[in-house]
Amino acid sequence: MAMYPGGGAAPASSVPGNDEDDDFHWDDAAEAELQAIEAAYAKRRRLPDWASPSPSSRPRYSQSPVSGGSTPSWVLTPPSFQGNVRARHQPVSFRGKIVYCRTHSEVEKAARDILGRIESSKAPGPVSLGFDLEWKPFPRRGEPPCKVAVMQLCMEKTLCYVLHIAHSGVPDILKSLLEDNSSIKVGICIDNDARKMLNDYDVCVQPLMDLSILANIKLAGPPKRWSLASLTQMITCKELPKPSNIRMGNWEADVLTKQQLQYAATDAYISWYLYEALQVLPDYNAEAEIESVKVA
Repeated sequence: MAMYPGGGAAPASSVPGNDEDDDFHWDDAAEAELQAIEAAYAKRRRLPDWASPSPSSRPRYSQSPVSGGSTPSWVLTPPSFQGNVRARHQPVSFRGKIVYCRTHSEVEKAARDILGRIESSKAPGPVSLGFDLEWKPFPRRGEPPCKVAVMQLCMEKTLCYVLHIAHSGVPDILKSLLEDNSSIKVGICIDNDARKMLNDYDVCVQPLMDLSILANIKLAGPPKRWSLASLTQMITCKELPKPSNIRMGNWEADVLTKQQLQYAATDAYISWYLYEALQVLPDYNAEAEIESVKVA
């Protein structure tokens, strides 16, 4: 079992916030444009007050809405910048510790660890578990579709598990974790991933929450089919990188590269984060909003 700091950085809890802002310069024109964008969002997307602070009071880091301080502080409120804008969206990347498991015993240990963390959390309901899968996209001609090669699981900002099940298989304790009601597995189009696991490994992943469905319940505007990248940008004002050379790469390799590990961990982490951010919002009520506009 190998542990890698995400992208070679220290865990998120120990990364100073000021370094990230040095690459930005924010001038008056950009501030005016941001205010216009926020005003437009106020009409189209109903986000909580902490998502749109006033320019004069916009903090460098916002207070997380999720209990226990479990979510990162860099999202939902842009920092205050000076000078010229050099980038509209910073890329989001998992900064915690990546536990990479590729043998049967390592995956067993990881599953026991996750189950122990769920039990010790003493949560009143199911614990959210960011869930994602990777597999080799193109089988050889005449061969069946490739089986799931990599599974990513994340339930906090500082730790993510990347399980190379193409080599380890699915131990019984991992199967129990995936089928247990003590955790809700969250992701985009997660029904498809669950179906893939059932077909490939006879594992019935449950219960599930599709983030696209949850976003349409919580956010104003007509329902849409959210991708993980578009929902990340909407909620965090950050860009989720999806480089094709990694996304479409060989996930059945003997050992994953650091770039593959970072990509895989970030997807599971942002799935977990988006669920935590969305589930605390009240359900959107279009009729109530129309009535409030009439009264105003």
